[in-house]
Amino acid sequence: MAVHQETLAVRTRGTGMVEITDEIARTLDRSGLVAGVVTVFCRHTSCSLVIMENADPSARRDLEAWLDRLVRADDPHFTHTLEGGDDMPAHIKMALTRTSESIPFAERRLQLGTWQGVFLWEHRHGAHHREVIVTVMG
Repeated sequence: MAVHQETLAVRTRGTGMVEITDEIARTLDRSGLVAGVVTVFCRHTSCSLVIMENADPSARRDLEAWLDRLVRADDPHFTHTLEGGDDMPAHIKMALTRTSESIPFAERRLQLGTWQGVFLWEHRHGAHHREVIVTVMG
């Protein structure tokens, strides 16, 4: 089995989703592999990865708003607040979602559905530099 691995640098502007599907597809293309699986892993504890609707941004906004209602910023019960009121909520949101995704590929193409995209979901309010490791195995 051949393995190809790259680290993607993703800059966020604060809370929200950044689509990284094209960057993952370019990594797959550079691997030269034809069929197998791509694993995408986020190296942080206050952002996550999600495969989500990529055609209509209102689906992402609705998901973000729902999670914000579930995990409120500045909850007075949180004790982990050294980095600000959004820090513990970001950790909880990451724990409730995912830090990795596995996507099959065939004929050098990700086998995502028509309306699926891969997103890095920033849970902190401020802009951040994030790293995502893409491992292609085939």
